[in-house]
Amino acid sequence: MQPSPVSQPADAAIPATTVIYEQRPWGAFWSLDRGASHQVKRILVEPRGRLSLQYHHHRAERWVVVSGNPVITVDEEVMHVASGGVVIIPKGAVHRLENPTDEPVVIIEVQLGDYLGEDDIVRLQDVYGRPARAD
Repeated sequence: MQPSPVSQPADAAIPATTVIYEQRPWGAFWSLDRGASHQVKRILVEPRGRLSLQYHHHRAERWVVVSGNPVITVDEEVMHVASGGVVIIPKGAVHRLENPTDEPVVIIEVQLGDYLGEDDIVRLQDVYGRPARAD
């Protein structure tokens, strides 16, 4: 029996072997793997950091808490999530990740959808004064 071939990202995707790093006012993220309909990020939220209250038109997300004790909001539910916890964020759900502690928070984010660009962020609240639509 032949081993099944390894799936490669679609031509339009950034090669999965290229790690992308971006600094943000709340911390940073590393894009670890990308394909036509998925992206995997490592997200670091510095102590007292807070992502915007936001939603996405084109993607759902799964967050796995690797370390720290974040507060995660999904629609009306506010959760204190321990290391190893998993949170599912449906497409269109209003959500936020906050780190109210003195220790960094690290999560792995899996994005699934038909468009995964950073400009698919609609910000409802942002303590850093960024615009409602991401660039």
